[in-house]
Amino acid sequence: MKRPVAYVAGTGRGIPERVMTNHDFAALGLDTNHEWIFERTGIVQRHIASDAETTCWMAAKAARQAMSRAGVGPGEIDAIVLSTATPDRLLPSTAVDLQAELGATRAAAFDVSAACSGWIYGMTVAEGLMQSGVVETALVVGAEKMSAIVDWRDRSTCVLFGDGAGAAVLKRARPNSSRGILSTFMRSDGTLAELLWRPSGGATIPFSERVLQDRSSFVRMAGRETFKHAVRSMSEACDRALDGAKLRAEDIDILIPHQANVRIIEATAKYASVPMDKVYVNVDRYGNTSSASIPIALDEAMESGRVTEGTTALCVAFGAGFTWGSMVIRF
Repeated sequence: MKRPVAYVAGTGRGIPERVMTNHDFAALGLDTNHEWIFERTGIVQRHIASDAETTCWMAAKAARQAMSRAGVGPGEIDAIVLSTATPDRLLPSTAVDLQAELGATRAAAFDVSAACSGWIYGMTVAEGLMQSGVVETALVVGAEKMSAIVDWRDRSTCVLFGDGAGAAVLKRARPNSSRGILSTFMRSDGTLAELLWRPSGGATIPFSERVLQDRSSFVRMAGRETFKHAVRSMSEACDRALDGAKLRAEDIDILIPHQANVRIIEATAKYASVPMDKVYVNVDRYGNTSSASIPIALDEAMESGRVTEGTTALCVAFGAGFTWGSMVIRF
């Protein structure tokens, strides 16, 4: 097992105020109901951001909480890595808006785009910056306003997603410490991109009247195929992270998976040989918050006492791209 380079010094979450239940979809005229949504996804409700609750706003709320718990001031942050599929604008990055909002004047800041796997990608990047010696303290955030990019006329996608942000402060691990990131794993397969994507709205097919009319700038998903690849890829990622940490499934105290769908979570846990009583699940209350889902769940788990000093956690995610990744962290 490698000696950890970085450890999680504090976590936080930024959640919009408004709660939208499955029953609220009836008011939109969609042919769906609570039973249909819950049976297929395990989702009961999700949080939906207002116009004022931007991606940066949610990120800042999560970041300030994480920094407070880590005992870190804005001037101590060397790098901000922000994962988002829903930037507040296309140029510049939302990370620099967050840097300005926090007053983190010394920090280099940039976005990472890896969809639901983005926070794990961001944590891996931040750990690498620490390994290189250029960073001592990093802020890693997953922040998503998915309600802005789903088609509210499409019941197959709009019922799945919610808004929110989660953050973690990483600090350099002490010599000979066993506390910190024990292993990481990342993969992608761009040949499957069109199974979960936004066809228009970028530089190739910019926004236009036609794009607005055909609604091709919103998220589109081939649900059955995505489900299949998600289970397969997250299962592989669990194996690879455990191998990298020289651990077995029984050594894991808690599995914190991406909160996309309770069926995917159950299938992944079964493959990884982790009993469901060791799996943290909050998809029922948040829906799929993309790259924010793992850090939100981690923050809740720490707040509730599910993660304490000495806990070994396995985090695993899968997202559009396709991307997938995993990480073993000892707290």
